[in-house]
Amino acid sequence: MKVNETQCSERNDKPQRRKLTILNKEQTMKHCAGQIRYLIAIKELSDKDEYVKCVSISRHLGVSRPSVSKMLRCLANSGLVYEDFCNSVVLTPEGIEAVNQIFSSFNEVYMFFHNFLKLPAEEAHSQAILFITDFPNDTCERLKRIVRRTIHKK
Repeated sequence: MKVNETQCSERNDKPQRRKLTILNKEQTMKHCAGQIRYLIAIKELSDKDEYVKCVSISRHLGVSRPSVSKMLRCLANSGLVYEDFCNSVVLTPEGIEAVNQIFSSFNEVYMFFHNFLKLPAEEAHSQAILFITDFPNDTCERLKRIVRRTIHKK
């Protein structure tokens, strides 16, 4: 799979702070912060409903429908969603793998914010997304190690 490494952003005027690198056995895939937010939204919406529509993503993220279409085109070009996303947005096998890897980080960071910092669930959710998209990878990994160590001590 060839990954399109062009900057995909929700707004043309706002540069992305960093890219999250996801490693698997065969390749390195880079996702910008916007792609990560959209992949998380697609996963969460697909867990609630069988069909994920552009308007649902728009409402979930609080962005315009043209922004959703632009990002879905970027995700399709990267091989993470199927090309025909007009009726329903469906993750490709590569997209599912990327989402699973993103959620492995997200879940541990969310647990830290919700269980350790005692943030309400919704705030912990938004803070976890901000953390995994805006902080350097090594900081995320350090936090994940601390959470794992703390859980194993209990």
